[in-house]
Amino acid sequence: MTTGALNLAYAAEVVAYRRARANHDQYSAWQHLQRAHIVGQLKLGLHVRSHWTMLGYALHLRQPREVIGQVARLILAPIGNVTGRLPWGNIGRSNVSAFATMEIPADLQAIIEAARR
Repeated sequence: MTTGALNLAYAAEVVAYRRARANHDQYSAWQHLQRAHIVGQLKLGLHVRSHWTMLGYALHLRQPREVIGQVARLILAPIGNVTGRLPWGNIGRSNVSAFATMEIPADLQAIIEAARR
């Protein structure tokens, strides 16, 4: 697997997010955005895009705490990618520390490991 597979996994999560959002399924929408964030952490563009999408969704839902958290993460994400100091597996939401590493779901772990080779 290559970074192409990483891009496909990211895109699949974004499509699933959009489907859940269209169905007004807030829980599933956030779950897919979080999964997109996890796989997107490996590439700066995807990482920033995941936070940008989360920011847009938080604005849509009128969630001020999440909006503030996403703005902060939009600032921190490039620094983390450039320095290589990212909290791997972090879901990217404001309800968790921006610095906490988290367990990566097994299916995403396989994609990430393959992309790192």
